[in-house]
Amino acid sequence: MVSEPGMAALVMFAGASNAFAATAGSMRAALASEPAIPNIFAPSSTPADSIYHLSVFVLSVCAAIFIVVFSLIVYALIRFRRRADDDGSEPPQIYGSNQVELAWTVIPVLIIVVLFLASARVIHAVEDAEMPAGTTEVVAIGHQFWWEFRYPQQGFVTANELHVPVSDPQHPTPTHITLMSADTDHSFWVPKLAGKVDLIPNRVNNMWIDPHDTGVYVGQCAQYCGTQHAKMLLRVVVDSPQDYEKWLANEKQPPQLDAVANGRRIFESTACVNCHTVAGTNAHGTFGPDLTHLMSRATIAAGAADNTKENLRLWIKSPDAIKPGCLMPAMQLTEPEIDAVTAYLLTLH
Repeated sequence: MVSEPGMAALVMFAGASNAFAATAGSMRAALASEPAIPNIFAPSSTPADSIYHLSVFVLSVCAAIFIVVFSLIVYALIRFRRRADDDGSEPPQIYGSNQVELAWTVIPVLIIVVLFLASARVIHAVEDAEMPAGTTEVVAIGHQFWWEFRYPQQGFVTANELHVPVSDPQHPTPTHITLMSADTDHSFWVPKLAGKVDLIPNRVNNMWIDPHDTGVYVGQCAQYCGTQHAKMLLRVVVDSPQDYEKWLANEKQPPQLDAVANGRRIFESTACVNCHTVAGTNAHGTFGPDLTHLMSRATIAAGAADNTKENLRLWIKSPDAIKPGCLMPAMQLTEPEIDAVTAYLLTLH
């Protein structure tokens, strides 16, 4: 069981009315709403919309080619099928036709040129777009197997859930994302917001989004990066301008550090501090996610589980139970210690 000082602190925390925690709680409730299903055919951002229209054009051209070729095959099968009076003799052989050979050379070349120019136009529009004043800057760093998000303009770091403001198409306020990798190749992909862009070690790539609707958009790493590649998920939370400012204000605030002193003591006396950061404490690790405002997120383990007390406790006790092959070790804590650390982390709004 938790020690008496720790239990007293827990009781005090449960009974305290804290506006700061209430704000974070409302944010988590909003994040719990059903996320938008990934769908490249339902774009909600200018880059994704450009890719969608290009894909429709390419599919239309390919469909037309398929219909023509398939129709000719069907015609040949019917027109030249074996008949009852066929004597089995070989038909007249015709060698060479300049008209046919010219047609099947020129037409494919023209189709390829058209598709190339259409693709180049979209690539240029997306890659070379000018960012207006007021653009939100975010640095996304891929780790095995989670996402780190840095907000250099505001001076804080978070993980796995990227918050951005909604963009008015009449007065765009895009988000520019600088992409880097801390270990191996990753790929940032949120189908409804933009195309795939790789994160490559020792190289800096860039992308941008300007979501037109608020909500939660689901994405993940699209480049195999190790055992838990499939569970390297991410959530892009598109907030209204007012909600985005509230979220920024919450992230800039220091966490509550003394609500559960026993759990904090255990956390800071283990190797947890070598991997994780909690602002205002001696935990300054960068190998794992920043936990300063852990409870403002809807999920843990890079989207592998909902951020509930039960899942959080299981994650601390046995990370492999939620994410086999992840790089977070089990700290071999006793059951009372796990309870105390869980109670402490639950205060990090």
